[in-house]
Amino acid sequence: MQSPAFIFYFTLTLFLFLNASKAQNESPPKTIVVDQSGKGQFTTVQKAIDSIPSNNKQWTIIHLNAGVYKEKVMIVKEKPYIILKGMGRNSTVIEWGDSGNSLESSTFKLYAPNFMARDITFKNTFDLEMVDNVMTTITWAPAALLYADKASFYNCGFVGIQDTLTDLVGRHFFDNCYFEGAIDFIWGYGQSLYQNSEIHVNAKSVGLFNAYITAQGRDSDKETNGFVFKYCKVTGTGPAYLGRAYRNHSTVVFYKSTFDDIIAPEGWDAWDNAGKEKYITYAEVECKGPGANMSKRVKWEKTLTAEQQKKFVDQKLFLNQDGWIEEQRLHL
Repeated sequence: MQSPAFIFYFTLTLFLFLNASKAQNESPPKTIVVDQSGKGQFTTVQKAIDSIPSNNKQWTIIHLNAGVYKEKVMIVKEKPYIILKGMGRNSTVIEWGDSGNSLESSTFKLYAPNFMARDITFKNTFDLEMVDNVMTTITWAPAALLYADKASFYNCGFVGIQDTLTDLVGRHFFDNCYFEGAIDFIWGYGQSLYQNSEIHVNAKSVGLFNAYITAQGRDSDKETNGFVFKYCKVTGTGPAYLGRAYRNHSTVVFYKSTFDDIIAPEGWDAWDNAGKEKYITYAEVECKGPGANMSKRVKWEKTLTAEQQKKFVDQKLFLNQDGWIEEQRLHL
């Protein structure tokens, strides 16, 4: 048995170590400026990210001055606690044009936990350039791929046509954002809340007869992932399906959102999961607008109880049980 003095000093040392680590994370963020004209520390976003040491534990702001940054950007898993902050989503854009495997072609790839972005647009120009050149082949061309937990986006844009946002893995929060596309342009296995945002469908402008907004990939009732759209608006050109089932427990909820007259009457598509509709959770709760008429919706759309609704639309219950969103906002 250790002496009381040893226990006291061990406990004191542990307390000081833990509080020093917490203080490091809560200290004012370091700021790095990126400017294409050379008025910052770096001229490219990727070089600024590369300058941050691996296993970083202090929030670092990478401030992007206005401009179109034509580059692919990747944040590896060893570089958490990064904030990308632009000058407005219409004036600060990260774009590239590539297609194919999402892990390879995405303009922006996030693998590190504890990440924030604000006032930036992420764009993949590949499919857009194909349309401009009167070419009809549209393929996977993500603007952003998220493969990390605890990522939040404020006043950001995501622009493409197919697979625009690859919301692959982790808990993610979007507030006052803009999403544009035509085919499965918000897809993946993520557990994400989209709030006060615009979902813009551009089906007719790219020559498509139908558009699909979501393709969520929940695999079983034991999983907790899904996409929730709260106080959002759906605009653009249709007809558009709110979602099609990428996996047989696909889960998507639209809550108190507004639909332009572009939603396909059926609303939803079971895709390759026809016959398994009882496992799919697709729901619209108190939505409005000319596209919100549910009289011809698929019969298997769910009607959620008040308790079920709360589990989806209550931020704390759905994805913020440990308070990570509030903790992150302290550093914006």
